[in-house]
Amino acid sequence: MATGAQQKENTLLHLFAGGCGGTVGAIFTCPLEVIKTRLQSSRLALRTVYYPQVHLGTISGAGMVRPTSVTPGLLQVLKSILEKEGPKSLFRGLGPNLVGVAPSRAVYFACYSKAKEQFNGVFVPDSNVVHIFSAGSAAFVTNSLMNPIWMVKTRMQLERKVRGSEQMNTLQCARHVYRTEGIRGFYRGLTASYAGISETVICFAIYEGLKKYLKDAPLAPSTNGTEKNSTNFFGLMAAAAVSKGCASCIAYPHEVIRTRLREEGTKYKSFVQTARLVFREEGYLAFYRGLFAQLIRQIPNTAIVLSTYELIVYLLEDHPQ
Repeated sequence: MATGAQQKENTLLHLFAGGCGGTVGAIFTCPLEVIKTRLQSSRLALRTVYYPQVHLGTISGAGMVRPTSVTPGLLQVLKSILEKEGPKSLFRGLGPNLVGVAPSRAVYFACYSKAKEQFNGVFVPDSNVVHIFSAGSAAFVTNSLMNPIWMVKTRMQLERKVRGSEQMNTLQCARHVYRTEGIRGFYRGLTASYAGISETVICFAIYEGLKKYLKDAPLAPSTNGTEKNSTNFFGLMAAAAVSKGCASCIAYPHEVIRTRLREEGTKYKSFVQTARLVFREEGYLAFYRGLFAQLIRQIPNTAIVLSTYELIVYLLEDHPQ
């Protein structure tokens, strides 16, 4: 009976720690997420650049000018948002993000912890296989439950309004999606989110490996535990940043496809069809639009989320005297 109560207490602890970590991370990195989403969108206004080409052998020897479309950079999108829409637009979608991020992180970490317990009884305890299956299971459950909220968030971030005009709030956006597309509209991009489980699996496999290495690494003895604890904390932040950076670079194309699927009234219908269409019309580089903004956002965000999670678990867990 005591064991059951202890397991319930541990699950609630992981729910609380995961929720707190997700909330802190979402607030600090919201502007970068808005910029990233705009860069991924098919409605991004491409800049036309004219490159001179010299044609040898012509009678006049004159060159010709070839127009080429160039994707705006992170700073250009930031400048455009500030000038045309105002600084408030950098926090578009923060409402649904805050509504969704705490429960999504809480559900994720609780599922991850529970799945790890189960898979430890099937595979070699704390092996990479356990981490991969646990992370994949937790991501599948979380994506299935939270997709409607993320759908509304993406729509709000893609909405462009001139400075001073009224913008839709979270409830108005949700009503608009339901009125125009029905219940199915809230699940647009879900297939891309399932494809994105690969990113979660890669991230947590690397993170758990680095965490184990940090745990086993010898540390210089100190008179009190403060120095050791702070070293462990910053070590976990670094491990989270490295693991998320590697995972983001490998699995990033699914994010672009997901944003395209969530756009309103577009030609993108399914995961495979969108991937083919983007490749045919824009080339393979289009799958990496917004990657720089994603790395700038996700690496500190994941470091904040995971380290806050680990810190809260450490502070609230019972430790042997």
